[in-house]
Amino acid sequence: MKTFGNRLKEERTALGLSQQELGALGGVLANAQSKYEKGSRFPRADYLTAIAIGGVDVLYLLTGKKSRFQEALPDEETQVIANYRRLNQGDRNAIARLASSLAEFSAPGNSDS
Repeated sequence: MKTFGNRLKEERTALGLSQQELGALGGVLANAQSKYEKGSRFPRADYLTAIAIGGVDVLYLLTGKKSRFQEALPDEETQVIANYRRLNQGDRNAIARLASSLAEFSAPGNSDS
């Protein structure tokens, strides 16, 4: 049976993050992140909240059951969302404009595509 630490490592690797990157997302150092994954220490609620915002399925970490939202998205889309959430607001705005332009260009019936 997978432990909290095993599931945390699984989520981190699925998002393509290093221990240092996920730790920074959660506001802790890499050594604390390592201890969470080894099961020698359990994180605080503020850490769990921060990594949830970054795309980690905290329900899965705590219960071993995937949230419905996480199950509904393919891994590639989950990664895109996680990366987007790590951006500052200016970069998020740029990505939103780019995505809108690409979607408009790729729309069915567009003779240029």
